[in-house]
Amino acid sequence: MRRLSAIAPPKGKLGVLTVGMGAVATTFMAGVDLIRRKRAQPVGSLTQLGTIRLGKRTDRRTPSIQDFVPLEKLENIVFGGWDIFPDTAYESAKNAAVLGPEHLSEVKKFLSKIRPMKAAFDQNYVKRLTGTHVKKAKTKYDLALQIKDDIRNFQKKNRVSRTVVIWCGSTEIFLKPHAVYATPETFVEAMKANHAAIAPSMLYAWAAITSGVPFANGAPNLTVDVPALTELARQHGVPICGKDFKTGQTLMKTILAPGFKARLLGMNGWFSTNILGNRDGEVLDDPESFKTKEESKLGVLEYILQPKLYPDLYGKIHHMVRINYYPPRGDNKEGWDNIDIFGWLGYPMQIKVDFLCRDSILAAPIVLDLVLFLDLAKRAGMRGIQEWLSFYFKSPMCAPELYPEHDLFIQSMKLKNTLRWMMGEDLITHLGQEYYD
Repeated sequence: MRRLSAIAPPKGKLGVLTVGMGAVATTFMAGVDLIRRKRAQPVGSLTQLGTIRLGKRTDRRTPSIQDFVPLEKLENIVFGGWDIFPDTAYESAKNAAVLGPEHLSEVKKFLSKIRPMKAAFDQNYVKRLTGTHVKKAKTKYDLALQIKDDIRNFQKKNRVSRTVVIWCGSTEIFLKPHAVYATPETFVEAMKANHAAIAPSMLYAWAAITSGVPFANGAPNLTVDVPALTELARQHGVPICGKDFKTGQTLMKTILAPGFKARLLGMNGWFSTNILGNRDGEVLDDPESFKTKEESKLGVLEYILQPKLYPDLYGKIHHMVRINYYPPRGDNKEGWDNIDIFGWLGYPMQIKVDFLCRDSILAAPIVLDLVLFLDLAKRAGMRGIQEWLSFYFKSPMCAPELYPEHDLFIQSMKLKNTLRWMMGEDLITHLGQEYYD
C-alpha cells in the first residue's frame, strides 16, 4: 500500500465553487457564515464535531477530527459558483425558503455579495428547468474552456491558493456508458463534436480536473464517473468523488439494512415513496431525470444485502422507489418506507418509517465535509477516486473491478481509518484480543 508523503499545510484561502446556487448551496454558504461567527452549531458535520479514536481503548486518545488532521479553517473559505438564474445567493436562499427569517436576516449582507457566474446549461438534460443566465458557445468544448476561465478568474480575483468545485445542481437525464467516455482524447473529441453523451455536468468536471481542482458530484448523474475523467484525474493529480448526496430516505436505508443483514433477518420487500416540493422535486417530475435518481436509490439494498450470497433471505425482494412532486411541501421532504421482513421459522413482521426531513439541512454539512476532505486529499497528494468518502453518497464511486460499499458503518470505519493512515496512526480493526491475552 502506497504511503503518503507529508501533507502540505493549508496556506492561504480556500475557494469553493458550487455548480448550482440553489437551496443546497445557499444553505451551505449561509451555515458556514453563521457558524464561523459563532451564531450556530455545525450539526451534522463530521469535520467540525466528529472525534476519532487513536490507539487502544485504554490509551484514552480521542481527539476531534479537526485537531487531528490539518483541515482548512472555516474563516479562510471564499465562496462562488454558477447558476442558470442571475439571483444573488441571498435572493436564491430567500426563494428556496429553507432558512427562517431570523437566519436570513443575519446572512443577508454576506450572501448578497455572492453573485453566480453564467452557467453551462442545456434544457435537453434537465427538461423541467429553463435557464436565463446561461453561457453561449459554438461547441461544448468551448463552454468547458469558458468554465476553466471562470475558475481562473475566481482564483485571481479572490486570491485563493486552492479551490474545490462541487456539483450542487439538478439531476440530469439518465445516460448510459458510451464509447466517447473511453479515454481523455475521445472525450475531448466528443465535446468538440457536441456529442449528446456529453452532459453539462461533465463540462464542469473536465474543466475542474484540467485546472488541477478537486471535484465532487452531489447528484446521481454520471458526470465524473466515466473512464476518461477518472483517468484524467489521475494524470492531473486531482481527487474526485461522487455520486448523489446521501441525505434522507437512502440515509435511513444504509442505517437500517445493515442491521437486518447483521442479524440475518429475511426480507420480502421494501417500498419507498417521497413527496417534496423544491426545485429538485420539480426536476425529478420528469421521467428521464427520475430514472437517474431511481438507479441511484435502487442499488443500495442489493449491495448491502447481497442476495446472491443469501438467496433464501434476500433473493426475492420487491424493492420499489417513488418520488412525487408536491409543491406545498417545499424543501421539507417526507419519506415513507414500508419494510416487510421475516424472522425465525419464516414468521413475517413489518417496519414502518416516516421521515419528515429537511433536504438541504441534511445536505449542507455533507457539502462542507466534502470540500474540506477533498482539499486535505489534494494537499496529501491523493488523486483519482476517493472511495473513503463513500460515507456521503448514495451511489459511491469505486474502482471498476470493485463493487461499491453502501453499509454506512463500514463506510464510517473506512473514512476514519483513511484519516489514521494519512497521519501515520495504527488502523483500528476492533479485534481487541490484546485486552484479554
